[in-house]
Amino acid sequence: MLAKITGTLLEKKPPQVTIDTAYGLAYEIDVPMSTLYTLPNAGEKVTLFLHFAIREDAQQLFGFATAAERSSFRMLIKISGIGARTALGILSGLSSDDLQQAVLAQDISRLCSIPGIGKKTAERLVLELKDKLKGTSFNFTEAATAPHSERDDISLALAALGYADKDIQAALKHVPTDVGVSAGIRAALGWLSK
Repeated sequence: MLAKITGTLLEKKPPQVTIDTAYGLAYEIDVPMSTLYTLPNAGEKVTLFLHFAIREDAQQLFGFATAAERSSFRMLIKISGIGARTALGILSGLSSDDLQQAVLAQDISRLCSIPGIGKKTAERLVLELKDKLKGTSFNFTEAATAPHSERDDISLALAALGYADKDIQAALKHVPTDVGVSAGIRAALGWLSK
């Protein structure tokens, strides 16, 4: 799975950017406007967190300035009726912190202020996300600034796969502390599948 990309920013054509890697490959990546505004000028080095989506008719890369923004995107696309384009639109209109606050405060009008989000969609967002956000210790602001340990990365990967916090914590107890992220994820998934 593709998780992160670092390379030279070739061009910005909203909602896409093109990044040239050191290996002669250039990637077109869809980004929310919030990420686009943080990017440097063309010709400068850039790093984005990635989400790789495969559909019947397309393979797409989505890029984000922070891991928190990517986590928000992944939560949004799991909601019925919210596709990748709508999720990018939501993150273009609200930061991860603002989205979290709006959902927890059940601020339907704030969510409706995002282009393309009507009252029913806003209500569905609140309904489906409020329990996920209440039940998690994941803080978007901390995630954007705090360095992650390998255990944190394993935990985030399991959360992205839909596992509950209590299951993740139980699985982490069975993962050796000296393993890398990939081996740790495999070990945790092996324990969770029993």
